[in-house]
Amino acid sequence: MKTHTEVSSQRRKGRRAQLGAPSNIRYKLMSAHLSKDLRKKYNVRALPVRKDDEVTVVRGTHKGTKGKVSSVYRKRWTIQIEKLTRTKANGMPYQIPIRASQCIITKPYLNEDRKQLLARKASAKVSTKGKGEKHTTESTKKAD
Repeated sequence: MKTHTEVSSQRRKGRRAQLGAPSNIRYKLMSAHLSKDLRKKYNVRALPVRKDDEVTVVRGTHKGTKGKVSSVYRKRWTIQIEKLTRTKANGMPYQIPIRASQCIITKPYLNEDRKQLLARKASAKVSTKGKGEKHTTESTKKAD
């Protein structure tokens, strides 16, 4: 059943909206999960990937590879990691493209804007706390 009136539930329109999205929308769509310790520290699940973030590949053939993001290629929906390279037939190295969703951020690059983003996302999460949570005996006793 459709719940959001402004967004179409048709697969065709959803794919067109995502694949034809402009760069500022792709910025948000190219997000990666934070590692478990960072998730507890910042109270945020995911962040848009940025150059100079340190990530670990968690899915695919390059699983376990760690490195720093050297570029975010929004046009191709990929990121490039410094240590992930392969040599071409003529001996030239090239960086292997990886999807942002296949990685987790282990050390985010923090500037003022990024710190504000983390604070904003954490405060939004706190304000919706309790929504969708399972009831326990302690939470029902507090309500009484």
